[in-house]
Amino acid sequence: MNNQSATQSPNNRALIQDWKPEDPKFWRTTGRKIAQRNLWISVPCLLLGFCVWMLFSAVTINLNKVGFQFNTDQLFMLTALPSISGAILRVPYSFVIPIFGGRRWTAFSTVILVIPCIWLGIAVQDLSTSYNTFVMISLLCGFGGANFASSMANISFFFPKERQGGALGINGGLGNLGVSVMQLVAPLVVTLAVFGGAGQAIGGGETLWLQNAAFVWIPLLLIFTLAAWFGMNDLSAAKASLKDQLPVLKSGHLWLMSLLYLATFGSFIGFSAGFAMLSKTQFPDVNILHFAFFGPLFGALARPVGGMLSDRFRGTRVTLINFIFMAIFVALLFTTLPGEGKSGSFMAFFAVFMGLFLTAGLGSGSTFQMISVIFRLITVQKVKARGGSDQEAQREAATDSAAALGFISAIGAVGGFFIPKAFGTSLHMTGSAVGALDLFLVFYIVCVVITWGVYGRRKG
Repeated sequence: MNNQSATQSPNNRALIQDWKPEDPKFWRTTGRKIAQRNLWISVPCLLLGFCVWMLFSAVTINLNKVGFQFNTDQLFMLTALPSISGAILRVPYSFVIPIFGGRRWTAFSTVILVIPCIWLGIAVQDLSTSYNTFVMISLLCGFGGANFASSMANISFFFPKERQGGALGINGGLGNLGVSVMQLVAPLVVTLAVFGGAGQAIGGGETLWLQNAAFVWIPLLLIFTLAAWFGMNDLSAAKASLKDQLPVLKSGHLWLMSLLYLATFGSFIGFSAGFAMLSKTQFPDVNILHFAFFGPLFGALARPVGGMLSDRFRGTRVTLINFIFMAIFVALLFTTLPGEGKSGSFMAFFAVFMGLFLTAGLGSGSTFQMISVIFRLITVQKVKARGGSDQEAQREAATDSAAALGFISAIGAVGGFFIPKAFGTSLHMTGSAVGALDLFLVFYIVCVVITWGVYGRRKG
C-alpha cells in the first residue's frame, strides 16, 4: 500500500492508523471515499436518534385522547424533558469519540435507543401508567439527542477543513430531518395495527395504536446499528484523552458561540418540540398533526444549505443576516395570535413559523461552520506560537474543534427544553404565548449585536 493510502491496523481492519485529510493527494485518492462512506452511515443513525429524541412531541398530543388525564403544563413538560436530558448528555458525548472511536460509539449509542422505544410502547397501552413513569421515559429519549454531539465530532475528523461546513451541514441537517420524519410517520402508524396489540378507542369510531409511534423505530435502529459496526471506521489520529480535550473549555469563544448556537439550533429543536402543542392551544379547531412535520422538514433541509453558504460567503455574514430575519419573524408572530378580541390567523401563524424554522435551520449550519473555523484557527496559531510542527498543529486543531463542536451542541440543545417550557409557563400564567415570544425577540436581537460586534467587524 503506497504512502498516500489509509493504513489499517493489522488486528482491526476498522481502525485506520494513517489519516491525512488535509493532504490533497491523499484526500483525492483515498480519503474522500472513506469519509463519505462514514458520513452516509452516520446520517441515518443520527436521523433515528432525532426520531427517538422528539417522540414525545407527537405522542403527548394523543395521550389524553386515549384516556390519560394530564394537564397542558404537564404535557408541555413531557415534550421539553428529552431536550434537557439530551443537552446534559451531550457534554460527556462531546468527548467520547477520541476515547472510544467513532465506529464503536455510533453503534452503541444507536442500539441503546431501543430501550425507551420498547418502554414507551408498553407504557401507552396501560392507562394506569403514572406521569412519573412517562417523565423517566422522556428523559431516556434524550439519549437520542445526545448522539448529535458525538456524531458531529466524529464526522469533523474525517473531512478537511475546507469541506467541513458542507459535511457537517449534511450530517446535521439530514440528521435533524429525523424530527420531521417522526412527525410525519408517527401520526400515520398510530392509525394502523402494524405491530398488533390492542388499539385504544378515542370516540367517533376511531381507534389508535399509540404504541406504534415508538415500536416503528426499533427494527430500523437495529439495522443501522449493524451498518455502523460493520461499515464505519475508527481513526487512530482522532485518539485523545479527556485531559487533552478539556482545555478548550477555557476559551471565551466557546461560550460566545454556545450562545449563538443556542439561538439557532436551540430554536430549531425547541420549536420542533413545542410547535404542535402551541398550535393546538392557540387554534384548537385545526388538526395540527397534518401540518406539524413541515417546519422541522424546512429547518432540517436548510441546515446543509447554511453550511455550504458559509463555506462560500463566510459563516459570520450568513449568521448575522439570519439572526436579523429571526427577530423579524418573531415580531410578526405577535400579529397572528388570537387574543384581545382577535381570532388570530392560523395561515399567517403557520407561514411565519415556517420562516422561523427555515432561518433556525440555516443558522444552525452557519454557526456550526463558524465554530469549526474559529477553533481550528485558534489552535493552529497556539501550536505555531510554541514552535510546534504543521502536523502537530493540524492534529490538535482537529481534536479541539471536535471537542468544541460537541460541547457547544450540548448548550444548543437546552433550547429544546427552554422553548416549550417557556410556552407552557406563559400560557399557564397569562393564558397567552406573548410573554415567551417577548423573551425570544430580545434574545435574537442580543445575538445580532454579539455576531456583529465580536465576529462581524474586520478586526473581530
